[in-house]
Formats: sequence, C-alpha cells, structure tokens
Amino acid sequence: MTQHELKLNQKYFDAVNNGIKTFEIRKYDRDYKVGDTLRMVCVDDNRDVVTVPNFKEGKENVPLRIYACINYILTHEDFPAGIPEGYCIMAIKRTG
Repeated sequence: MTQHELKLNQKYFDAVNNGIKTFEIRKYDRDYKVGDTLRMVCVDDNRDVVTVPNFKEGKENVPLRIYACINYILTHEDFPAGIPEGYCIMAIKRTG
C-alpha cells in the first residue's frame, strides 16, 4: 500500500476532518489503489501550508494534516458519461 500526499484547501480539509466530505475528486495521474492512504495537508487560499503548534513533540509549528484510507475508486472507464477522462472519484474514510 502507498501513501499519497495531497494538498487540500482549508474549507475542504475541514469538511473531511468533520466527516462531512467522504470523497475526493482528483486527476488520475497517480497509481491510486483501494487501501492506499491519503495524507492530506491543509493549505490556505494562497496555497500556503497551514501550520499549528505541536507541543507534544516539542516543535513550534507543524503542518495541519489528516489521514484517510481509499475505500473505492470510480474512474472514467467505469462511468464515461459522468467522470472526465483522466479523473477519478475516491471514496475515503478518515483514519487519523
């Protein structure tokens, strides 16, 4: 299994973090597979990484991130009328 790092705008990051958004639509330019982990890093509207204090590890600031597991992948080949070529929809579940 592979871990993929993705940048997520803060409003979408918050929706995944709160369990409201349980899918991710992305270019299918990586070898995504069911069971892979997504490490999602929060970015602001300027695409700058959002950081938070990490007192537990004694670091001043660390990137705000969450982890999710890919449970299902739907591609253009599966649903050509609804998904553009080169894109996929992944069902995800937050794991950490």
